[in-house]
Formats: sequence, structure tokens, C-alpha cells
Amino acid sequence: MIKQSILLLLLTFLLAACGPARTEPSPASTASPTPQLPSHPWWRDAVFYELFVRSFYDSNGDGVGDFNGITSKLDYLQSLGINAVWLMPINPSPSYHGYDVTDYYNVNPQYGTMDDFKRLLAEAHKRNIHIIIDMVLNHTSSQHPFFVNANNDINSPYRDWYIWSDTSLGSFWHPGKTGFYFGIFSDAMPDLNYRNPAVTAQMENAIRFWLNDVGVDGFRMDAINRLIEEGDKTENTPSTHEWLKGFYQFYKSADPNAYTVGEVFNAGPSLAKTYTGDQLDQIFNFELASSIINSANGGSSSAINSALTFALQDMPDGNYGTFLTNHDQNRVMSQLYGSTDKAKLAAFLMLTAPGTPFIYYGEEIGMQGEKPDEDIRRPMQWDSTSNAGFTTGTPWEPLAADFSTVNVAAQINDPGSLLSLYRQLISIRNQNSALRTGSLALVNTNNPNLYAALRMDNREALLIFANLQNKTIADYGLTLSNSNLRTGNATPSSIFGTGTFAVLTINSNGSLSNFKPLAEIPPYGMYILKIKQ
Repeated sequence: MIKQSILLLLLTFLLAACGPARTEPSPASTASPTPQLPSHPWWRDAVFYELFVRSFYDSNGDGVGDFNGITSKLDYLQSLGINAVWLMPINPSPSYHGYDVTDYYNVNPQYGTMDDFKRLLAEAHKRNIHIIIDMVLNHTSSQHPFFVNANNDINSPYRDWYIWSDTSLGSFWHPGKTGFYFGIFSDAMPDLNYRNPAVTAQMENAIRFWLNDVGVDGFRMDAINRLIEEGDKTENTPSTHEWLKGFYQFYKSADPNAYTVGEVFNAGPSLAKTYTGDQLDQIFNFELASSIINSANGGSSSAINSALTFALQDMPDGNYGTFLTNHDQNRVMSQLYGSTDKAKLAAFLMLTAPGTPFIYYGEEIGMQGEKPDEDIRRPMQWDSTSNAGFTTGTPWEPLAADFSTVNVAAQINDPGSLLSLYRQLISIRNQNSALRTGSLALVNTNNPNLYAALRMDNREALLIFANLQNKTIADYGLTLSNSNLRTGNATPSSIFGTGTFAVLTINSNGSLSNFKPLAEIPPYGMYILKIKQ
């Protein structure tokens, strides 16, 4: 018995010593002092680029993208106007996607070394590009040493780090060596037990390590709404919200400038609101994302108008993440059936809307892809040479068939390309504060195929409108019941879109009445007009 205890203590020590800060728990997050937060958070001015390291650029010819490959392409991201990057999981993992972590304190050796990653961080920061990484807190890999130990021995010190039952309690329960364990996503991803303070402390240590020791700027929080179950309720529980309140105090105390954006699948603004303010900095607005695609696809403003109306009701400050698609969804160009015109509309609607935008890699050139997941995470298409310029070796996943015509090199010098449109819109967004953090008022167009909105802050007023169909619009009029525009006549000047624009008459209460900036709006015409006051 004494020998067994000594062996168990030795095993515990070895497991805990596998990386930094893996010993016994640090003080609980509830003990953290109230953090001093920045007055204007950097992420409110950011345009993010979601990047799958494995598929972006291979620097050493092994067919797998890597940190050095990203570093060599930072100038491309900077030229695009990107000032923040979200890296999908970079931790060691037995899977290609990385969402089942075996070590929270290291990097996937297929992507390079920790020194390579730190060099990437340093080079990005030189260009004023922030880097956030995916943090998977809901579960570990079934191959994580903690779970292996817990699964082998019911007396393991890590047994209560996971959730166990003597019998199966449903489809989320999986047979282990010493009972059934809970894993909501798969048997390869056992859920952590956040009712155990030691689990919280361990994950806080990992967060502190990446923020303070490595120097990342924040985290995308995977499946953050599923941390703590309550009976049959597996998401958005009061216990999860309470845990996140303590977590918020912890990470803001570690670094007040640290940013978190949470994945709460299918969340609209009403649900996103329940997670922001004292839990996470932002939540992705899935409702708005799908509505933008629906309006671009269907040629009607009803979907985006509805989504923005709800957003204005629940989160009028636009403090959420916006996107078109991500690594879990069919690519936007595939959803738009390969239409470049509709892809341009979708980009325009997202980049002129409130929120912090996230662009999925390759979206800016119109890469296509439909599930299975590997096919929506294919290698980036850089040029028309062998393997699309992604690698000199054999790519980890076959390239899309259209890479010879759909690639960066084919579009980068074409002013009419999708890539050029992204660059222009991002530049305009970066230069105009009203597009980043200004208010939004939907403008009645008296035409379902025309979208219009007014973006304003204390510096500027911008009138935005877009023809969502492949037909000229002549029968329309822009009407707004009230705004902060000053009464009088104003001459709009275009910062996006060409034409000769009518003088705008602003009535009392800043209202507009049947204003027609152009006699006709051409098919898929998109405009941003600055209203000089």
C-alpha cells in the first residue's frame, strides 16, 4: 500500500511537471482584484483574420503550414489591412484540427517550435497586428496525460477533473476503463469538471502562461457556453455564467488589455448580451452572419434589416464579433454559388456594419469549400503554380480544383477583383471611426432590394446603401424619421462608389424624406457617402 502511494505521488509529480505552472492550484479567480480596463479597447478598432495554421503557408516543404510560413506572409495580411489574427488551435493534439488538446503549455511541433511562435508574435507586433489563439476549455483530448491517468485509476488525483458515472446516462456518455465519462462532442474529447476548483486553477495557469510568459493578445474561447452542465441542460447554464464572471476578473487582472471572444453557437444579440460585460469581451453574432448571406443570396434587405434591428435592441453599441462563415461552416462563396458579385455584397454588408469583423482565410479571394470539414479547411491558394504556392511538398489535404484561377496572385493587381474590394473596404473601415464604433440607424428605402443605413459618431456621418440585385433600381427613396444630423442642406461626397450625387436636405430632428442620391442605382451598386455638415 505504501509502495502504491509512493508510485502515485511520483506519477502525479511527473504529470504536473510536464510544463510551466502545472503544480497545485493557484489562488481562485474570485480572489483577483478588480482590473483597470482600457478606456477604448483595441479590439473595437480591429479587423480580424481567422487562420488555420496547417493550411496557410508551408515554409519547409513538409506539406503542413507552420508559424514561419505565417511570419513570411505578414506583409500580405498588413497589405490587406488586417490588424488582428485569430489562430485556430496551436497546441499539441492527436487530430489535424487541434480541438482536442494534449498539452496546454506548448505548441504543435508540426507547426514549429515555441521560439518560432514567439518570433511570429514579435514580427506581428512590429506591424501592429494583434494575435489571439484558440483556447479549448470545455474538454481535453482523451490522450491528455491527466485523462489517461484518471481513466486508468479510480483513485487518480485527476479522477475528479472529469465527469464519471458507473453506468451510461445517454449519448454523451462513453465507456472508459473504469466507468463511463461525459464528453459532449465525442469520446476523444472528455469534458472537464469545472465544479472542481483544481480544474479552474489549472486552466487559469494556462491562460496566465500564454498572456504573460508568451505574450499573446487574447483568446477565442471554443464552445464556451458548454462549460458546466446542470442536469439535462448542457449549455448556457447559470453555473457557466457564474464561472465566467470569475474568469473575467482573473484574465483582466493578468492583462487588462487581453481580449476574449466566445463561440456560442447560433447566438444572436439577445444571447450574446448575456455573456458580455462581466464574462467575455465579445461573442460572435451568428444571427447577423447568416442574415448577411441570406440578403446577399436572395437580393432582399429583409434578412439583414431584421438581424440589425434585433442587434440595435439588445446590443446597440455593436460590441460583438461579426463574420460571414468560419471553419465549421460551408464557405461563403459556396453558399453564394460561386457568384463574385454576391460575395462582394456580403463583404460590403459585413464591413460596413457594427461589430468587430472576422474574415476566414481565403474568403477574400473567393475560395470555395463544403463539408466534410477538411474541405472547408483546404490549403490557401496563393498562385497558379504547383500546389497553389502553398508548399513545395505534398499538401496535407488536396487543393481545391479552382486554385489555378482563384488565387491571390491572379487578383492582387486587379482593381475589380474580390481581393481588391476587401482591401479597399478594410482601408475605408480603418480610416473612418463611424464604421468601427459609430451608431447605426436603418434607413427605409421603399424598395426591398435596396439596403441603406446611416453610421454616425461625433466625428462623421456616413450614408451606406447597396443594390442587392442584378437589376437597376430607379424606384426608391431614402427616408429616416430622426437622427443626429444637423438641419439644412448637405452635399454628399463618395468614399466608395462613383456617381454624381444629389444635394441632401436634412429636415427637423435630422430626418430624411424620400432622398434619391442617384437617379438610378446600377446592379449590385454599393456606396458609402460622407455627409458634410
